[in-house]
Amino acid sequence: MPFSARLSNCLKLLIVLTALSLGACMSSDPMTRADSPQARQAEQLASEGDLDAAARQFLALAEGSSGSASAHYRLRAAEVLRENGDLDGAARAISEIRRNRLDADESFRLDLIDAEVSLKRGDAERASMLLATNEDSIPARLRLRYSELRARTANARGDRFAAARIRATLDAELDGHDRDINREQITELLGTLDDATLKGRAYSLRPDDALLPWIEQALKLRGQMLPRDVPRPQRPVGTLIPNADNDLRREGFHAPRQVALILPLNGPVAGVSQSILDGFFAAYFSDDSRERPQLRTYDAGKSPEDALAAYAQAVADGADFIVGPLLREAVGTLFRQPLPVRVLALNHPDTGEVPPPGSAEFGLLPDAEGAQAAERMLSLGITRAALIAAQTDWAERAGRAFRAQFESRGGSIVGESRLAESAFNYKAEILQAASAIADSSTGEGSARIAPADAGIFISMRPQQARLLLPQLKLAGINAPVFATSHVNAGELNVALDRDLNGVEFCDATWLFSPVAARPERSAISRELASANGVGGRLFAFGMDAYALLPYMDWLLAHPETYLDGASGQLAVDSFGRIHRVLTWARFVDGVAQPVQGALDPLPIE
Repeated sequence: MPFSARLSNCLKLLIVLTALSLGACMSSDPMTRADSPQARQAEQLASEGDLDAAARQFLALAEGSSGSASAHYRLRAAEVLRENGDLDGAARAISEIRRNRLDADESFRLDLIDAEVSLKRGDAERASMLLATNEDSIPARLRLRYSELRARTANARGDRFAAARIRATLDAELDGHDRDINREQITELLGTLDDATLKGRAYSLRPDDALLPWIEQALKLRGQMLPRDVPRPQRPVGTLIPNADNDLRREGFHAPRQVALILPLNGPVAGVSQSILDGFFAAYFSDDSRERPQLRTYDAGKSPEDALAAYAQAVADGADFIVGPLLREAVGTLFRQPLPVRVLALNHPDTGEVPPPGSAEFGLLPDAEGAQAAERMLSLGITRAALIAAQTDWAERAGRAFRAQFESRGGSIVGESRLAESAFNYKAEILQAASAIADSSTGEGSARIAPADAGIFISMRPQQARLLLPQLKLAGINAPVFATSHVNAGELNVALDRDLNGVEFCDATWLFSPVAARPERSAISRELASANGVGGRLFAFGMDAYALLPYMDWLLAHPETYLDGASGQLAVDSFGRIHRVLTWARFVDGVAQPVQGALDPLPIE
């Protein structure tokens, strides 16, 4: 037999075995009629794992009983046989049951076994009929098993999307090995659907549908992205309101008692951690509240296992809120564990996990910046865009997010190119991406003027942008240019940044303007080197991590609210992911300045 065929057969066997394992863990703990020593002994055998003996005892009881008692014992025998992986035996046991001798609960349990037997026999239609019931009437102890059978039935009928959606709702109810199996099956089911189908189905879902993060992850693995639902919350947290004693308190404020920071303090990202840590402590010491928590810092090490060990130590030391870890792999690994203490993770995992209930994830995502650049350009009437990005992972992510957002809102990408790190002559890349948005010149030597509905989106470091902008002008392309925060070096360098004049970019508010309850950058950057340059963005991020803590419960429960942060205005979606609405700035005479209105409150839609 060819290797591929053997692999396929092995995978099929694995799916059958894992489905049985998952179903066994979702068993119902049914009540039995333990009205005799034999019945109590059968239940004892089942609870001890001696399933063969328990099934024989129940069948013997059924033979020695009549009416509803006999039907009940045959049902229990069938349930034990099914749990033992013997669906054929379960089928024989239920074949002699008269439904009218069962009560409502037992009748539903019979349907579950019958549906599972039907699936084994390839009769998905019968299974679907047996599972057609009012879900509100299903006992809580049976809902997981019922949902898992519905997912298997939908898959057997060829509706992969429905099967994945049911499994996505199951995810929050599972843990350990069962959850891992369920997640593998979600990924496998979505993997059978093409990009257009995934995107079309995603657009039909509510923003809080449990399947959306899985579709996003499936598309990311293929180099695709969904447009983002850019948050537009309407009400700030922390409004002063009177309490029962007529004293003023901040709405939504609930300070943790002891906070642990888990960050990699050594190795290649130690500098990033230092800026975040300094920002966190700067916000802490600027907090004049009497409810400031105790703080302890732990080294998250260089691996996910190190981060898990740091988390466990922080819990053992009494932390009631944990900030971190920072590395994406560590965040994903942590989210797959049972978390006795909630977490504000400082990154988003690559593997698609969403935070457990009560926890959240917060990061400086290039995807979010690309999407907001698209929204900004469209709001200015720009509907045709050239896309030029560096050949890096983060620039690629920003570019994909820009394309997804821009096209989903009716814009069109007229050209696209990538800039190699070592290149300095971008003539070919400029023509490839931007020639379509320039009108022909009307006279010899005259510059070509781009139409009013055209613009250029770039995602690259300042060194590349300083080379690109003059070459755009030499090519006679004078369209407005919009960029991610990466174009801003974060420090004053007028001589170099004059080449960036006119470029608009999104970035952290604190880099350009004071933010309430945060130390001013102009003062703190003289004391701390970690607040300068690109570190200023991370410093603002660290300050916001501290500021979020007392409002996390409120933000999670009230998606219409936001926190005015140093890195942007912060809102939380239904999955516990914190979104930043960024400030827009523009280079003028080599100096980055906020665009007029960029620091105004969020618009209400």
